[in-house]
Amino acid sequence: MTVYYKTELVDGLAIFYREAGNQENPTILLLHGFPSSSHMYRNLIAELSDEYHIIAPDYPGFGNSDQPSMADFAYTFENLADVMDAFVEQLQLKKYSIYVHDYGAPVGFRLAVKHPERVQAIISQNGNAYEEGLLSSWAPARTYWENPADDASINNVLGLLKPEFTKHQYVNGTRNPEKISPDSWNLDQYVLERSGNSEIQLALLYDYQNNLNQYPRWHEYFRTYQPPTLVAWGKNDMFFGPDGALAYQKDLKDVDVHLLNTGHFPLEEDLEISVALIKRFLGERIKELENGVQ
Repeated sequence: MTVYYKTELVDGLAIFYREAGNQENPTILLLHGFPSSSHMYRNLIAELSDEYHIIAPDYPGFGNSDQPSMADFAYTFENLADVMDAFVEQLQLKKYSIYVHDYGAPVGFRLAVKHPERVQAIISQNGNAYEEGLLSSWAPARTYWENPADDASINNVLGLLKPEFTKHQYVNGTRNPEKISPDSWNLDQYVLERSGNSEIQLALLYDYQNNLNQYPRWHEYFRTYQPPTLVAWGKNDMFFGPDGALAYQKDLKDVDVHLLNTGHFPLEEDLEISVALIKRFLGERIKELENGVQ
């Protein structure tokens, strides 16, 4: 298995991405969360690229992609999705499944609403789309939404960017924290501590409230287009509770929900079961789509 580390110039921005697998195989677009990057998919890519064509980009301000200044780029989820949409266009990806995690959900579901004909299936691994999934840990963010100029609110949110909390996101809720590699949170923290990145993360966290306003639109997309959906959720996630996973069943007919006994980053502890679930699910659904079965 060979992974290629590439850069695509999108609207003047250098967008880094990982690519693996035969381009003739079905494509999976892997959309990462906070505070991570395509690095979170390094092991998944190795496991899936024998059967699938894998594309895993970094958003602007994340990972190895450009980090334009706040003056040059408005850091909103709408704009991140627009950049990813242009990225997909330039790579000429006509059909793909989307894997969404954390921030990847508001990016990926915007792509799906914009181009429903492209999305063959959805894999949501702690990618929230329902109010039911938002736990009490969102309280500091909600306070910040209501009081964005308040120093106490800002300081509470800035605490989410500290090294100890970045590590906490990876190990909280896991069965065995000693199995989680520190490389992940150390790499994430390196990016978080780049000059200007904290302001970017504050802007995105403030804009996250607009994702909640999009939930009805995403639900309508689910009901109208009925994309086959696999939900493989770390049920001990400190941000997105299992009710967010189960809520997909309200709007989707072909939805397979699994609650895994791990935390916010299921691939760090439950890679094998995640791979098995993905291969079984997509193997059945993609074959049906290619044979014209609805």
